[in-house]
Amino acid sequence: MSKPRTGTDRAATDVNPLQPTHTESPTTIGPARVFRDTLYTSRTLIMPDGRTVPVIAGQVTACGDDQYAFLKAHPDMQQLTE
Repeated sequence: MSKPRTGTDRAATDVNPLQPTHTESPTTIGPARVFRDTLYTSRTLIMPDGRTVPVIAGQVTACGDDQYAFLKAHPDMQQLTE
């Protein structure tokens, strides 16, 4: 046997928790900047600020401008062109 709904129960169930609460326009993401490691197929690079950048299957993707600059300056990294 179920309990009848009251007005407050109905109002709580009408809210959709999966809807976004803000309406900011998404920022555009540029093309992925992938580098090939010329020495290793697997390793972890450590940036000067302490963040890590994993090399997997001989490749690494720069996720931001700071990672791109770090990988571009690294002597063992070669940027792949698509």
